[in-house]
Amino acid sequence: MGVPAETAAGERRVALVPKVVERIVGKGLRVVVEAGAGAGALIADDAYIDAGAEIGDPWQADVIVTVAPPDEDRIGKLRSGSVLIGFLAPRTEPEKIKALAAAGVQGFAMEAVPRISRAQAADALSSQATVGGYKAALLAAQHLTRFFPMLTTAAGTVAPAKVLVLGVGVAGLQALATAKRLGARTTGYDVRPEVADQVRSVGATWLDLGIEAVGEGGYARALTDEEQAAQQKALTEAIKGFDAVITTALVPGRTAPTLVTAEAVRGMKAGSVVIDLAGEAGGNAEDSVAGEVVVVNDVTLVAPLNLPATMPEHASELYARNVLSLLELMLDENGALALNFDDEVIAGACVTRQYATPEEN
Repeated sequence: MGVPAETAAGERRVALVPKVVERIVGKGLRVVVEAGAGAGALIADDAYIDAGAEIGDPWQADVIVTVAPPDEDRIGKLRSGSVLIGFLAPRTEPEKIKALAAAGVQGFAMEAVPRISRAQAADALSSQATVGGYKAALLAAQHLTRFFPMLTTAAGTVAPAKVLVLGVGVAGLQALATAKRLGARTTGYDVRPEVADQVRSVGATWLDLGIEAVGEGGYARALTDEEQAAQQKALTEAIKGFDAVITTALVPGRTAPTLVTAEAVRGMKAGSVVIDLAGEAGGNAEDSVAGEVVVVNDVTLVAPLNLPATMPEHASELYARNVLSLLELMLDENGALALNFDDEVIAGACVTRQYATPEEN
């Protein structure tokens, strides 16, 4: 297995950490880590060596593991017949998938791992969303001009902040739980009514707007124009009563839905905050700008990019465990690569494949 250093701007995660490398080496595999690959996550080369890895050129390995999608130059380093595991962006960067196929590389996208019970340990989207949701709540507390918790002081009592989370998947639930631990009064909203009990389980209140849009694979479907108009009208009024709003709503392969309108921002109290985790997909907040912090009508809108990379130690550790879980399905009892495409997890994660004959490719 080969572990390259990540080169994408701001990417500090590494695909494998020493604890996981030790387990992989224990299965009889050889692991080659590029010099400095773990530096962003504060992991020294010596830690990999102590775990049984070698420091060298990872690109000629049978299996290469990355975090970010490889660029054109890196795809060119991959040899035909090799396996690439990582976030490969099959929905948003199809030209890279075509390049992998042309290079004869069998690609397995971590974001395409089926969301079924048997594959939970390999669900990298969820593990990284946990990091993002946690950090989003911290960002909201950092940018808010008011306290999160209720404080009783000699100068009087300060009421707790009211935090609304829109989109209650893994990131949203973690944001709610973190904001609650910081002392805020928390409320969650989603178009999937079945998550209401999960919202309540982390001590938050459920915001019911009477709109449902249950989709496939645990995601929400895109709303119709009529549903979206009704949702925006109701949300616009509700948002005005909160000190901080955290948005996490995504529809796979589609532009993120607008949930926080300019009108809603104008109605928020001065000093309030909107944390838009969907900035890279177009944003849930009408006035947010991907990767920037902007102030509109004295309301701060933050649309951070790649929040998991800002917590590279734990994010890398979680991701490496996800990779190991997928890898274990790819190996036979002797540690040899044995891809079984009758396995729904292997088949679901595969985005480029070599077949028996050139015609099948």
